[in-house]
Amino acid sequence: MKNYFFYDEKECEFVPVTYRPSERIIYTLSLWILCGTVVSAVSLSMLTYVVGSPAEIALKAENKALYSQLHDTKRVIEQLDHQMQQIAQTDNELYRTVLGIDPISEDERRAGIGGADRYSNFDVYSADAADLLRWTVSNLESIERRINIQKVSFEDIKRHYNENQDLMRNIPAIRPINGMILSGYGMRRHPVLGYNRMHEGVDFRARVGTPIYATGDGVVRSASRRGTYGLMLVIDHGHGYETRYAHLSSIADGLRPGTKVERGQVVAKSGNSGVTSGPHLHYEVRQNGRPVDPLNYMFADLTPEEYIEYQRIAQTNPYSMD
Repeated sequence: MKNYFFYDEKECEFVPVTYRPSERIIYTLSLWILCGTVVSAVSLSMLTYVVGSPAEIALKAENKALYSQLHDTKRVIEQLDHQMQQIAQTDNELYRTVLGIDPISEDERRAGIGGADRYSNFDVYSADAADLLRWTVSNLESIERRINIQKVSFEDIKRHYNENQDLMRNIPAIRPINGMILSGYGMRRHPVLGYNRMHEGVDFRARVGTPIYATGDGVVRSASRRGTYGLMLVIDHGHGYETRYAHLSSIADGLRPGTKVERGQVVAKSGNSGVTSGPHLHYEVRQNGRPVDPLNYMFADLTPEEYIEYQRIAQTNPYSMD
């Protein structure tokens, strides 16, 4: 232990400093307490500087949770945007095309807003947060505008439908059979002949004897066997429309050329006649003598979701049933 001295002017010499045991203990404890206090204060300051105060830590955790929620919201918005695109496509390709109404362009549907930066108030946040907030708000506003435009479009379609009741009764607008689609319109590989060729209709799954319905009002044009189509029924709907129902097992009693039929009336039963790979219904729609995609003419009893699912099946199966 070090000794401490003081200078005694009277004696002209250095005299060692002496402490009582109690004083030495108090001094030592005081020194340790002082050092501990200084070290704790410095450590707390450094910790606060690096990590942050309790309030700052809580705020950072809250910001992290909000940032995560914004990313989740972004994914939902992207899904909504995709669904809006599908509805718009159905609106243009199905309802408007069939009714003869001009389609709405993508630019019109998005109805963008120009001008100065409308989201500059987000610049006070970090760059990542500001970009995410800009994207979220702008896309939500875009979806809201597109929904409003879609509402106007549906009202336009409804008005056009009401003004053309006679035409709408004749247009082939329902499914010809209660069954799932198997193959779609377009180039397909023939299951029997083994080469690609134009498949001018759609194939529906159907057991032999399943009822088949007229898809619009019309007049029977023919009901007879026709080559690889087997037993086939052809209905003339007027306005340039014609439907064909092939590979039948039988025609409804009393149906012959010139017989009037109504939409929803049972006109035949499915079968396996002609050249096929199994029982099913081959269904065609022709407009002004040319085959068109029948999926675009099932708007009266197909929801947009069902239409999308039918399209998916039709596009992914490279084979036809006939």
